[in-house]
Amino acid sequence: MKLDLFDFHLPEELIAQTPLEDRTSSRLMVVNKETGELEHRTFKDILEYINPGDCLVLNDTKVLPARLHGTKNDTGAHIEVLLLKQQEGDKWETLVKPAKRVKLGSVISFGDGKLQAKCIEELEHGGRILEFKYDGIFYEILDELGEMPLPPYIKEKLDDQDRYQTVYAKERGSAAAPTAGLHFTKDLLAALNEKGVHIAFLTLHVGLGTFRPVNVEDIDKHEMHAEFYQLTAGTAELLNKVRAEGGRILSVGTTSTRTLETIASQHDGKFVESSGWTSIFIYPGYEFKGIDGMITNFHLPKSTLIMLVSALAGRENVLHAYETAVKEKYRFFSFGDAMFIR
Repeated sequence: MKLDLFDFHLPEELIAQTPLEDRTSSRLMVVNKETGELEHRTFKDILEYINPGDCLVLNDTKVLPARLHGTKNDTGAHIEVLLLKQQEGDKWETLVKPAKRVKLGSVISFGDGKLQAKCIEELEHGGRILEFKYDGIFYEILDELGEMPLPPYIKEKLDDQDRYQTVYAKERGSAAAPTAGLHFTKDLLAALNEKGVHIAFLTLHVGLGTFRPVNVEDIDKHEMHAEFYQLTAGTAELLNKVRAEGGRILSVGTTSTRTLETIASQHDGKFVESSGWTSIFIYPGYEFKGIDGMITNFHLPKSTLIMLVSALAGRENVLHAYETAVKEKYRFFSFGDAMFIR
């Protein structure tokens, strides 16, 4: 299957630069995955499409303020560091810019020396393993000195850092937000709960690999970066019960989808308590075992995310929906509008 099959024209002005004041006022495109039929609604109308007995599965990962600006101790050069993954203790896999200035043994200071990092290993593509030194609690210092790692296509400054977190974010560890969840408010979740919809949580820490471009023409040769996930025994039990009673399992976002499909595909369509690393790559031809529908945002052309959506709703249906979204001036990407595939 060729990469060009997932391309579409996207005018730059449709890339949302700032979040809407009211999270639930985004537009919602409803896609029937069998027929490709489209409806145009507002996100708060999602209440009408989710039935009592269905289960909405949300990713409760919390984005780290993982972008740090510092200076090299020996030269005073400005260095930008993006935390990707904690290795062990105070050692982190990071991306640094400009990478050529950070060699083995280089020391970078942040916040007038409140936090220091030493390069202990050089990786490819600007990657570095840094070991941090500080007094106090690392995450508190990070909250004070770090910035939210907004995707490169967002050029505007984010005034309220919490708008790049879901209202239910809990487990620290993501390099990016699970953005389909940004449309929910506590009131909307309460209204769904009151209607008899089950609300369940899992954790998948989003790595930047999710957003890396696909660089191979034959997509089945693309390798996904692994991301850590966790599903509790209580959530697994609830999901199995919902399925046994005829309810739908509806995932919020591609991250929740990948976690549920990783587990269900390993256990004959059942859910079990589990944690580990997933590099599952879902594209057309994949047979879904874990979910019945999905809420997601509008994704980049030729990305693994549009491939996943195409696997669920059909490539032609999805490209038609995206073409319509462009024509109707939907807002795209992280702070953009939503799609419900049912």
